[in-house]
Amino acid sequence: MHVFPAQTINPSSRSKRGIFAGNGSRLTAKRVLASLGMTGLAAATALVVASSAAWAQTKIDFFFPVPVEGKLAREMTRLVKQFNDSQKDVEVTAVYTGSYDDTKLKAQAAAKAGKPPAVVLMSANFNVDLKIAGDIVSLEPMLAAEGTTREKFLADFWPALHANATVDGELYGVPFQNSTPLLYYNKEHFKQAGLDPDKPPRTWAEFVDAAIKLTKRDGEKVERYGFMMPGTYDYLGWLMSALSMSNGGRYFNEDYGGEVYYDTPSMLGAARLVEDMIHKHKVMPAGVVEAGGVSTSFFAGKASMVMLSTGSLSFIRDNMKAPYNVAFVPRNVRNAVPIGGASLVMFKGQTEDSRRAGWKFVRWLSSPEILGGWSRFTGYFAPRRSAYELAEMKTFIGQHPDAKVALDQLAYAQPWFATYQTVAVRKALEDEIQAVMNGKKKAEQAVKDAQRKADELLRPYVDQTALKLP
Repeated sequence: MHVFPAQTINPSSRSKRGIFAGNGSRLTAKRVLASLGMTGLAAATALVVASSAAWAQTKIDFFFPVPVEGKLAREMTRLVKQFNDSQKDVEVTAVYTGSYDDTKLKAQAAAKAGKPPAVVLMSANFNVDLKIAGDIVSLEPMLAAEGTTREKFLADFWPALHANATVDGELYGVPFQNSTPLLYYNKEHFKQAGLDPDKPPRTWAEFVDAAIKLTKRDGEKVERYGFMMPGTYDYLGWLMSALSMSNGGRYFNEDYGGEVYYDTPSMLGAARLVEDMIHKHKVMPAGVVEAGGVSTSFFAGKASMVMLSTGSLSFIRDNMKAPYNVAFVPRNVRNAVPIGGASLVMFKGQTEDSRRAGWKFVRWLSSPEILGGWSRFTGYFAPRRSAYELAEMKTFIGQHPDAKVALDQLAYAQPWFATYQTVAVRKALEDEIQAVMNGKKKAEQAVKDAQRKADELLRPYVDQTALKLP
């Protein structure tokens, strides 16, 4: 059977009636087939095959980190449907995969089973680990096919996002939803405690002082805590990164995936701050509190200040009845916070069609219009600067000035912790800080034990890189 070369089919002539319907008639189709010596059943079969080939869709999976229920899942479902309805070449199926950590495990398991997802919204700091493991592909070939470069492509993205999007000088992730930690505080509580609600704490000294004044007690019973923060996996490591950075630390080697800095003065100071707020000043509850418990306490007036993600901003805005405001993470040595959020990555093991389809979806999903809408819906800041030039975003920022605080804090943003075995190395610190929160370990011992455990986990990579000598 003769196969029509792709370039002989005019895409503009395609319609729901078939590739021969536009710019001609069925007679045109018959003439084409007749010229190839095809008549009768053979011609009819060729016509069906050609039409089917022209309309064949490439179907791909998109792994997205959010519980199946909830506003984010419903909004992403709407966006995927919008993409699918906007064109006929690609059909995307959204698969909701839980937390960032769960999404990484599920994507890797699917790839190992021979069914890798084409696109994954992956925690932005997993790219180094995934690249070392050989799970994700460089996006440089896709840029080259478009006649552009990494530098030109990233020019519209906030500079603070570039480091986590690239690995070894190549683009591996396209920023989609991004965040920094923010300090949320109850303005009424500030007034009641004799604090100026328009002057949030800027330094650790002011922060601790405010937390002490905001805490309400009935004898030994605490009725309202001055401060709360999540202590669960992933969130805790991110917030400890913020505290160590604001204490002058680096947390990890941004240029090499085999080093972390846990047993350092900057991390020790951060660990002591948490320890003192819980066990010395008693302005923060002991034990590990989940993010949901932190926000619930804030809504109920049981916590005056909380440290949460920019990504919680819309949730706070929709549910907080009392007046509130947001501020930078307080500093001890300098203003500094880690980037957070997720980037779009593409897994290895795709066919050429799937790769093209995945990139088409990535490009659509990371357009200024889509990113702007997602930012307004969620509270994450839009990673593209041009999104804020859109009329809808200008109006939104004017109506919700709290959304601008994260953008202002970007001037002090640092890359997010990214190493070999990122999750396990992060948990090495989180386990120890949780022990401090529970009163089972002192900060000094915790950071030493965290460093020892992290070094053991990093050792295989270190032996094959920095310690592999000629």
